[in-house]
Amino acid sequence: MEFSKKVVWITGASSGIGKALALAFAKKGAITVLSSRNRQQLEMVQDECKKLGAQCLVLPLDLADSSDFPARAKEVIQKFHKIDILINNGGMSQRSLIKETPLELDRKLMEINYFGNIALTKAVLPYMLAQKSGHIVTVTSIVGKFGFPLRSAYSASKHALHGFYETMRSELKSDNIRVTIAIPGRVKTQISVHALLKDGTSNNKMDEGQATGISAKKCATDIIKAIKKNKKEVLIGGKELLLAHIHRFVPSLYYRIVDKIKPT
Repeated sequence: MEFSKKVVWITGASSGIGKALALAFAKKGAITVLSSRNRQQLEMVQDECKKLGAQCLVLPLDLADSSDFPARAKEVIQKFHKIDILINNGGMSQRSLIKETPLELDRKLMEINYFGNIALTKAVLPYMLAQKSGHIVTVTSIVGKFGFPLRSAYSASKHALHGFYETMRSELKSDNIRVTIAIPGRVKTQISVHALLKDGTSNNKMDEGQATGISAKKCATDIIKAIKKNKKEVLIGGKELLLAHIHRFVPSLYYRIVDKIKPT
């Protein structure tokens, strides 16, 4: 699959994995649509993409409010006449114990990570069906494969995405709509810094494990490889991915490992 002149819409494109994806696609000659809440940062990414010779549209949106997503999708179609690839990368994490987490925070994480994600997919899907082609990518997390301390709402929202997109892949196979679930482990981004605490404020520090994770550029490269190969699912990261395999094949060992983790 060649990406030149393909229209690629990326959420969470103002930083981290999303920004790395935007720059990587720009280098490949793709037309990128950049979305997140932060217009200023998006415009900075846009400038970098333009320096690479790529056409780029800044389209701010808030995953917590999906009411205008159909209008935003129509805007992309009116400008570029198609949407070839949608990458649902935007989201928010959490660092709080279940017993201390108010239900409002659970709802907020689910609204952003799950409902905001699938709402954009549903806004784009009619156009992909009409053009009889399209590739939808959702970036979940290794904790979408298993539970992990301090991440109950985040993990639950990522689990939900797996159920939705695995079903979508099956239902739309005959419509030439491809679906890839990208599952990063530890990637050195700001997601743990912006993660929500029990009171709704930001964590304001990077997890030790994440600080030693793979780069966002490496993660983006692996996601693009998975898209090219039309992979149904791809695990991306380092040695932490072993826990996903242990959970699948030796669950008793997984439970012993996780039970030894002390939430801090």
